[in-house]
Parts: sequence; C-alpha cells; structure tokens
Amino acid sequence: MLVPIQFTHHCESYHTAGVQAFTMKLISAAMTLVLCAGTSITTLAGEQNLPEFYAQYDVYRSGVKIAKTDRSFSRMQDGNLLYRSETNVTGLVSMFRQDHIIEESIWQFADGKVIPHSYEYIYSGNKDKDKNIKIAFDWKKNQITNSINGSSWYMPTTEGIVDKLLYQYSIMLDMQAGKSKLTYKVADGGKEKLYEFEALGEETIDTPLGKLKTIKIVRHFPNSTRQSIFWSAPEVGYLPVKLENVDDGVKTIVTITSLTGYGYEKVTQK
Repeated sequence: MLVPIQFTHHCESYHTAGVQAFTMKLISAAMTLVLCAGTSITTLAGEQNLPEFYAQYDVYRSGVKIAKTDRSFSRMQDGNLLYRSETNVTGLVSMFRQDHIIEESIWQFADGKVIPHSYEYIYSGNKDKDKNIKIAFDWKKNQITNSINGSSWYMPTTEGIVDKLLYQYSIMLDMQAGKSKLTYKVADGGKEKLYEFEALGEETIDTPLGKLKTIKIVRHFPNSTRQSIFWSAPEVGYLPVKLENVDDGVKTIVTITSLTGYGYEKVTQK
C-alpha cells in the first residue's frame, strides 16, 4: 500500500518507485478466503459504514530506515471519499535528499462498487525530476484523461477500472467481502494494466498493534524477478500491516507503526 524510496546502499544514487500495494506499487490478487474475521463488507449498506482510519508506516531498504509513509481514508465535505498516501524521506537519506510524494484518489462507493473520480501523484524534492500526474475519470463520456506535467492524452473507460492508489483500497473491500478473485484493471501510464495476486496462507505476526492474524498475499510481475508480498490483517479491515518488496535482489520492507481507527486510538510503536 505504500510508495517507498529506492536508493543505493551508499546513497550515491536514488530514485522513486512504487512498491504496490500498500504502497505505496502494492497489491493485486487471485485468492480463496475462508475467513470470517473483521468487518465484512457484505454487511455494509453503503459507504457511510466504511470506517475512516489513519495509519503510519516506516520504510526500510537493505535494512536502513529511509522513509515514513502515512496512509488514510476519510470523507470529504462534498460527499466524495478520499484515499491518501504521503511519503517523506527520513534518517540518513534526508541529509542528502528531501523527496516528498503525495498520492490522492477521490472516489465514491455505490452499490458495492468503487467508482474513481480523480487521481493525483505529486513528486517533489528533486527540481530536475519533480512530477505531477493527474488522472480524471469521466464516466458520462467514457473517457479517462491522463496528464503529466501539463501534457495530456486520453484512453477509454472500462467497467471496474481504478487508479494506481485506489486498487489497494479495493483489495481491502474485496477481502472483507470474501471474494476469491482479486484481479484489478488499473489505469497505469496511459494504459489499462491487469494487476493479479494470490494468497500464500495465514500468518500471525508481531506489530505495534499486538499480534495480528494476517493473510499473506503475493503479487508476481510477469517476465520479472520482482516480487511483492504483503500481510493483510482481518482485525483492521484487511489493512496491510507489513509489505516486503524484492527487486533486483534489493529488499524493501514497510511496517506499520501506528493506527487510528478500527478500534485503535493512535497505537504507536515504542
């Protein structure tokens, strides 16, 4: 669910990338669930019953803490829903770089379906590589507008398509509903891409929230050695509480440090 920062072990070079899932690139799936823990989406009458939350994560690369990520779900005054992620570098890396990433997805939940309206990605901190990506979903015209730093192009909408952040929340909803097929059509880079995941089974892990039973889920990347695994906890609405990404032999680990919501009141790592 998180967007961690990638850099060399000696901080000589550095670039942003999605760990998707819970990050930041995080999550896709094809899995069979036989669980009945947490809040089931099948009991929800509408979006008003979706609980708001605010979660914080630490990001480690090659064993070194490099960033913090905040992830939240809230309701806007206009009635739309907001799913948001914000990442800032920290520790040793912050002495060299001030990279800052914000992702926001504005959407609605109707008739059990996630309906995206807009997505924005803002990367700043490196003047030569600052980037602003916007995606607008026009369901009346069946058109998606993609814009990068002011340049725009278009693609058609398709049933069920979501953005690069919202699919992560969609996974939470689908797991709560007990769905066995977690495959998502994502508007990614001006194209429709298919994100798929599979379950590896249950695992209980230690977290600042205590010991949590989780479902371990993997995303495979075709024709690539990259692999993303995340641990999603039924007790907190299937929110990912841990993520592990391996790319070119370099491991990035994202762990939850605090949570407000789902019955937790700012539980923070000691």
